Amino acid sequence: MLTYKYCCLTLEMSPQAEPIVIVSSPEWQVRPNHVKNRHVVHLNIADFAASVEQLVDTSLQRRPLIVAPQGMARALVYDMSEEAYQAGVRKHMPLARASKLCRDANIIPPHPHCYEKATRALFGKIRQYSPLIETEETTGHVFLDLTGTKRLFGPARDVAWRLRREIKHHLGLDPIWGLASNKLLAKVATRTVKPKGECIICPGEEDAFLSPLSVDLLPGIEPEDLALLGDFSVWQVSQATGWDITHLKVVFGKRGPHIYRTLRGQDDSPVLPLGQRPPVVCLEHEFSDDTNDIRKVETALFHLVEQAGARLRQTAKVTRRVAVMLYYSDGLKTVRQRSCGQGTANDFKLYELAKSALKLAWLRRTRLRHVKLVCDRLMFPPAQMELFAVQKAKEQANDRLITAIDQIRKRHGPDKIKVGRLLAA
Repeated sequence: MLTYKYCCLTLEMSPQAEPIVIVSSPEWQVRPNHVKNRHVVHLNIADFAASVEQLVDTSLQRRPLIVAPQGMARALVYDMSEEAYQAGVRKHMPLARASKLCRDANIIPPHPHCYEKATRALFGKIRQYSPLIETEETTGHVFLDLTGTKRLFGPARDVAWRLRREIKHHLGLDPIWGLASNKLLAKVATRTVKPKGECIICPGEEDAFLSPLSVDLLPGIEPEDLALLGDFSVWQVSQATGWDITHLKVVFGKRGPHIYRTLRGQDDSPVLPLGQRPPVVCLEHEFSDDTNDIRKVETALFHLVEQAGARLRQTAKVTRRVAVMLYYSDGLKTVRQRSCGQGTANDFKLYELAKSALKLAWLRRTRLRHVKLVCDRLMFPPAQMELFAVQKAKEQANDRLITAIDQIRKRHGPDKIKVGRLLAA
């Protein structure tokens, strides 16, 4: 028998049993810092794409598997099996490097339609227990809010165990799960027992659970945040929680309050069903070669802006915030954003905002590999008229120009008219 001891509870398990972690207190008292007595379950099908591929082709099971687009000079790993992971393969790693690390791996291209079908089937099994289900598309991650459902289905932990059995029996997929009082803690719980197992964080034991963990297990802590913490030799949550919010603001700036809450497991965000998620427009560009040529980066950014503007105008929406995410060749990422109070869907105004965000985000000399543009806080155009006539005339002229360009592209094709910046690319 194996003995797994955590906090005040000791579990006796057979050698074949999967790890079950229950963080519990004998008194079962809620500490003063406890936010809400919620019951949030995070289901995670580890290596979702690889698991689906092994389900479709059983000959791939129990063998190293890498899912990645083939025939591309800069192909990146989309997903991998546990066997390939143990060999050192990681998501978003260059395929050439992954092939060297795991030479006996089977390499197959991704099949998004299969992952979408599996996600719909997974959603169908879960939604009978709660209307509050939040899924990340084709990733195998699902949040389920079971608060207030005890009289219908029993305790939340029983529902989670039941769900796992049903998913494994009917779909052939084997999820791990974590149960906690909020989404952040539930997600961290599943990370501690990956690739197989369950973890239950009982009310009042959030601090005891988080303290010994490494800070890189916390969602929302970005690589650049880890680098800053590493400069101060801070690797564990217990070390970081010794800093108060003033210290964190000095080191992380505006992200200080977010880091403070994350380190303490504080998360009030609700579990949002698919239909209630705030709409966003998200586009990205992968450079053929890593670059720090400002002309190439600005050209790629303008191309993304044109696509985003076209999508916004098709839905008769405007965006009030534009964010630019830069991914460097060394794996780090920076994000900056600019806001527009009245909102806009005009390409030229969008580019002004995006270029300003790019300038704020691009502070390193390292070459760029990837750029992403995100337009959120969408709304219908406001009816309020411009106060100053000169500004109004300029905005109207730009709007008429964009409308004319849209009409030409709609009638003759998207490539019949281009901005000079794109022709010079």
